[in-house]
Amino acid sequence: MPRPSGPARLSLLYAVVFTEIGIAMPFMPLWLDALGLDARVIGLLLALPIATRIAATAPLMSLLDRGLGPRRLILLGSLALSLSYALMPAAAGIGWPLLAGLIVLNAVAGAPLVPCIDYLTLAAVRQDARLTYARIRMAGSIAFLLANLAGGLLLTALGGRLAVPLLLTGLALGAGLVAWRSRAVAALPPSAAGDGRTRLPRRLWLCIGAAAAIQASHGAIYGFGSIYWTGQGIPPTWVGALWAIGVLAEIALFAGLPALPAAWRGPVRLLGAGAVAAILRAIGMYLLGDHLAALVPLQCLHGLTFGATQLGAMAAVSAYAPDGARGRAQGTLSAVNAGISVVATLGSGVAYRSGGPLAFLLMAPLAAAGLGLALASRRARGVRLETDRQP
Repeated sequence: MPRPSGPARLSLLYAVVFTEIGIAMPFMPLWLDALGLDARVIGLLLALPIATRIAATAPLMSLLDRGLGPRRLILLGSLALSLSYALMPAAAGIGWPLLAGLIVLNAVAGAPLVPCIDYLTLAAVRQDARLTYARIRMAGSIAFLLANLAGGLLLTALGGRLAVPLLLTGLALGAGLVAWRSRAVAALPPSAAGDGRTRLPRRLWLCIGAAAAIQASHGAIYGFGSIYWTGQGIPPTWVGALWAIGVLAEIALFAGLPALPAAWRGPVRLLGAGAVAAILRAIGMYLLGDHLAALVPLQCLHGLTFGATQLGAMAAVSAYAPDGARGRAQGTLSAVNAGISVVATLGSGVAYRSGGPLAFLLMAPLAAAGLGLALASRRARGVRLETDRQP
């Protein structure tokens, strides 16, 4: 039986990790609620991993620039992730403060996983012009969608309060196994290590800021889209279908992007497309967010608002991050994304409580700021972009 190729290994890593994310995001809050915890405690426990990832991702990813192999970081992170999930039921039985400590450990362990796989994928794309980041990364989006759709059925079949942590433990171990079996994929060239003092160019900082602002403009729809739609009488089955449409649009973009001319796969145009789509979506949600016929095309814009923005950010890291600082660049992007998204989500909560759909409209200026930063990056001095080697 032939062994999977390098790109196939990377796709498998994305699939396993995003399956874990696709189970954890919707079902961990339900598991915490089933423990009988107070709503304020649940809120605290859900906020802890976000804050932890903001603080931990960039320092952990900078270890790659000092010679730590990404495969080893994925392997160690996956093992620690599985251990923390396995211990959560026992910790919950002792008391929520101990559970909180495990959740922090869990967030630290999981923080570098996706950035590490992105790091490996971009390295593979730079070394082989036949590969594309979008096609490899697409496996993660497909796995996330399937986990959302099948997760509820699987957890119901497993039953009991152990189902969520048990399943997540197995998935984390699976990621570790794939990383362990991916020695050739994860090999680093000797020149990749740095001393940690290499500065990131201004152009890259502008692209990171642009991507973070555009991704943060999802805050209102992620946090309150489903609540608003059901409040307007849209059936729950359609609410689920709308989210699935968004992910399918994202997958379609990842699949079709390599067919576009190289000039359209550069950071500025991808980030610009994501920003313009985010502005249109924010305005559309404010004006027509209670009309099902309008929501279908609005959700299709997710392919650009998330997909094009993600690809633009990866193109910027690939093109502008200097050797010896690529790990730090990847970690900084993830940390800034998380930080601005937290602020946007908190702000959208205040806005939604005060003005309902006004919260969606207030995301438009955030996306516009991202557009401005993306355009500014074109004028900034920095590394010249090689458009024919874009993800």
